[in-house]
Amino acid sequence: MSSRYVVLLTLLLGVGVSAVEVQRPRGVPLSKLQFYEEGKPFTCLDGSRTIPFDRVNDDYCDCSDGSDEPGTAACPNGSFHCTNAGFRPVFIPSSRINDGICDCCDTTDEYNSGAVCQNTCRDLGRKERESLLKLAEIAKEGFLLKQQLIQEAKRGLEEKRAKAADLQVNKKDLEEKVEALRTVKEAAEQPEKQAKERHLKAWEGKLRWKKYHKLLFVQGIALLIAYSNTLFYYVTNLEKEISFDFGPSSEFAYLYSQCYELTTSEYIYRLCPFNRVSQKPKYGGSETNLGTWGKWAGPEDNIYSMMKYEHGTGCWQGPNRSTTVKLTCGKETVVTSTSEPSRCEYVMEFICPAICQEPPNLVSEEHEHEEL
Repeated sequence: MSSRYVVLLTLLLGVGVSAVEVQRPRGVPLSKLQFYEEGKPFTCLDGSRTIPFDRVNDDYCDCSDGSDEPGTAACPNGSFHCTNAGFRPVFIPSSRINDGICDCCDTTDEYNSGAVCQNTCRDLGRKERESLLKLAEIAKEGFLLKQQLIQEAKRGLEEKRAKAADLQVNKKDLEEKVEALRTVKEAAEQPEKQAKERHLKAWEGKLRWKKYHKLLFVQGIALLIAYSNTLFYYVTNLEKEISFDFGPSSEFAYLYSQCYELTTSEYIYRLCPFNRVSQKPKYGGSETNLGTWGKWAGPEDNIYSMMKYEHGTGCWQGPNRSTTVKLTCGKETVVTSTSEPSRCEYVMEFICPAICQEPPNLVSEEHEHEEL
């Protein structure tokens, strides 16, 4: 299961409707409950000192790491854990405890400030759950489309390989014919040259007719050579496409030779996957190359999540333009945004089903989860 869907599953299950509150000192997360045993001396989490347990949350900072005051604002470097049952737990700086502003959706950060807070965790959890379920449904549909793309790519690859093999045979046969015609031409010209030397006057009478046939012969060879060169170019491009890295199952093959545009208030951005990225002023002007295909550039565990386009048009007194294309799962194939976070370095967001991974069965697993 990809890390993206692990996160999605965690978030979805984390906003479950059932919740059980485990008793613990205020501001302590479950992951650190073992260090806070009531009735036993407390050792600061950085190991700096040990204090009686009744000095935990006494509004006085004893530990240099602030771990003895998880539920008060006594330590400037402390943090408070919002349980937020029914929604997602979060940490906030301890300086926000009892400051009159409700930071935790379960209101636990304002236990002694007099602020009027409402527990909105369940409502937030419900809304986020609905949103995540929609994302999961999109992922599911995108993954189904991806399976279709894989099958189409498989059939297309087989057809292209068969076509390339046939063209190679035709190309070889054509080259042999061209070579044979050249040999015939040279053999035919030899006795003509000899006859011309012996019978110059008789030859002059037939010169025009001979030149006409010779011209036709030469033109025929030229046409065959031109056709052979065209065939060679076509075969080369076909073999290049076959050898391209279109993903583990060639799921990205459908993007080849396609282009997708995004129009903003100023520019028209054009992404031609595996070829180039460009930018053109919306109201006229020359096109700027933002990079040509370089490589897949995602992290090691998800390398096909990013494309890198390099060596674009140079910036004035700066580097050549380049573009990173970030792929996200969706039912459509569309460019959604383009930005320039650094000078001459562009980032493009691209949605396509080919990047979708098989989602977990979120609904069935959700019923087995309890938020603590």
